[in-house]
Amino acid sequence: MAAIARWCIRHRLVTVLIWLLALGGAATAAGFAGSAYSNDYEAPGTESGRATELLRHGFTDLGGDTDTVVWHTTGSTVRAADVEQTMTRTLHAIEDLPGIGDVTGPYGASGSGQISEDGHTAYAAVTFDHQADDIPKEQAQALVDTAKAAEGDGLQVELGGTAVALTEAPALHLGEAVGVAVAGVVLFLAFGSLAASMLPLATALVSVGTAYAGIVLLGHVMTVADFAPMLGMLIGLGVGIDYALFIVTRHRQGLKRGMTVSEAARNAVTTTGRAVVFAGATVCIALLGMLILRLGFLNGVAIAASLTVVLTVAASVTLLPALLSFTGMRALSRRERRQLAERGPQPEPPTGFAARWSAFVERHPKLLGAVAAAIMLVLALPTTALHLGTSDQGSNPATSTTRQAYDLLADGFGPGVNGPLTIAAQLDGADDRLALDGLPAALRATEGVASVGPVVHNNAGDTAFLTVVPTSAPQSKQTSELVDRIRDDVLPPVTDGTSLRAHVGGVTASYDDFAEVVIGKLPLFVGVVVALGSLLLLLAFRSIGIPLKAAVMNVAAVASSFGVVVAVFQWGWGSELLGLGSAGPIEPFLPVIMVSVLFGLSMDYQVFLVGRMYEEWLATGDNRRAVRVGLAETGRVINSAAVIMISVFLAFVLSGDRVISMFGIALAVAVALDAFVLRTLLVPALMHLLGGANWWLPRRLDRWLPRISIEPPDCRAPHAKIPGARVNENAGPVGRRALQEQPYEKEHHHVRRIPG
Repeated sequence: MAAIARWCIRHRLVTVLIWLLALGGAATAAGFAGSAYSNDYEAPGTESGRATELLRHGFTDLGGDTDTVVWHTTGSTVRAADVEQTMTRTLHAIEDLPGIGDVTGPYGASGSGQISEDGHTAYAAVTFDHQADDIPKEQAQALVDTAKAAEGDGLQVELGGTAVALTEAPALHLGEAVGVAVAGVVLFLAFGSLAASMLPLATALVSVGTAYAGIVLLGHVMTVADFAPMLGMLIGLGVGIDYALFIVTRHRQGLKRGMTVSEAARNAVTTTGRAVVFAGATVCIALLGMLILRLGFLNGVAIAASLTVVLTVAASVTLLPALLSFTGMRALSRRERRQLAERGPQPEPPTGFAARWSAFVERHPKLLGAVAAAIMLVLALPTTALHLGTSDQGSNPATSTTRQAYDLLADGFGPGVNGPLTIAAQLDGADDRLALDGLPAALRATEGVASVGPVVHNNAGDTAFLTVVPTSAPQSKQTSELVDRIRDDVLPPVTDGTSLRAHVGGVTASYDDFAEVVIGKLPLFVGVVVALGSLLLLLAFRSIGIPLKAAVMNVAAVASSFGVVVAVFQWGWGSELLGLGSAGPIEPFLPVIMVSVLFGLSMDYQVFLVGRMYEEWLATGDNRRAVRVGLAETGRVINSAAVIMISVFLAFVLSGDRVISMFGIALAVAVALDAFVLRTLLVPALMHLLGGANWWLPRRLDRWLPRISIEPPDCRAPHAKIPGARVNENAGPVGRRALQEQPYEKEHHHVRRIPG
């Protein structure tokens, strides 16, 4: 790390230009290539996956994405002459739009089923030439504008469908702008220097911008979900600003101790920069743990998010020291520069609220530990009611056209029309054909079925499908139960004794199958992520207790944040008020991604907090002092970092995207609990209660394990043996050995006094 820092400082202009060229080149390439995202939730080998494969191979002419134009009248009916003329003219105009393959309206012999029984609602099916992932936003917007132009007195026109939803994505990145602005304010309050507060923002924006363009290009070589760039930006801005904050803080401390600008920057990267690399590695390991699930949809998300973290870490240890050398002494505020010139370098013993709080926790570990545990438990309770499933457009904000089209169809035709099931069958001979012809009657007699469409055969006669409209909404548990009922009770009697193979597909079936696969692999996934993270902490802190506590704390943070997500999004507590739509199930891919991200982010504060405690433990062998000093010296920085990260994450709630809003709230809650409950309450309380056992490691294991150092002590505080201090008899062998082996360096040593 020292060599990297020296090179970047010596060649600071070259370093900055390399990063700017990388940003400009990636952005240019992404602009020319365009996006190629794909939301393929199909899990290979599932029932819904087989149904999709049958339709894909048997019906090559099914067309592209199908959306709906819904109109509703209040004073008259949709059959009124003026309404029929207006909408017929509108549908003809839609047919002439580029990218539109077919329009099926209600005003014809075959369209009677597209008019509600009360005559006040009707809809037309609009089929594009391509699937939603390949439809330009401009074509979808042209459809919306043409349809909306028909609205008038007493006539309401709304649109629904995947392509239409493209037009509801926010055009401006309001969330990112708000998050960055709040982060800038917090940084300025923390540093008192405009130059210092701008450095973390500049570093994060350059690295995240490069990563965003890289994710766009990544979509051309593998399956990448459309929310992956936004998720990467969310994570990258949070950790990027935080990582730079820690390094700038150490740089400023070096300047106050009399170091030159180059020495302080190099020292910051050599010490805190190593902790940043370690923390970033834990985040990437947690994210890449998704690869063991062997789901193509999640692979792209994992690699995209990891790319963002890697680039933010790289920028923190290369671009940032170059910018620090450009900034010079302006990294300190005017008052700090004046004091340094008048008084010279002065020690900085921890004072203020952080020091007082550290002493308070030391005096009341049992009480504070119990309070923290109770808070985490209460917030985690809703997690027991977690329901994974499809969150359809009925959960969109009430003002969106997709939500209003959904509600109009549900009121006029029943909620099931918004998400019909598709039964695909493979035929081999007349017996199979005869058996399939009897399936509609069996389905109509099934509980939960509103209507059944006719059997449609392909030209070869070896594949067929029929459509089943449930009585319940796509995201309802009743629809999921209907899927199971058809598979378990309806299809077997029809297919027994024949070679007919029928599979249930559709949106609800696909999400249910995806959720089942995820839930089945979730224990393995969580186990691997926890084990790898614990192994890294074991190597870094050479303790059994530290990794075990970290694993428990991280699981607690994940469970509690999930509880808040369930309350807000699944139960609907305040979701409409926040503009997040109505209550609905949680997307099945969300737990896996959130476990990865939250576990990685939780490790960050564990590394920075316990790393300082470990440094003090090695120097003194006194657990109480180690915990007190570690909490007092890192508390202010961790709290500032947490406020920044929370602000960035909550700002993404303004994105207008339900999935990104879920991530934003979950990550914000997890960071808040991690920083203000776990790391400032529960972790230090437990470490006080456990004493020297925190640092226990079997001697044989200690000899076997390779030695790595997260953050080696710098010249700011070579905590050697304190004169007159007694060796703590409860200290572990590492602490006692450190006391016995380290000489007292009088010329460098100063004792840090913590109140209490």
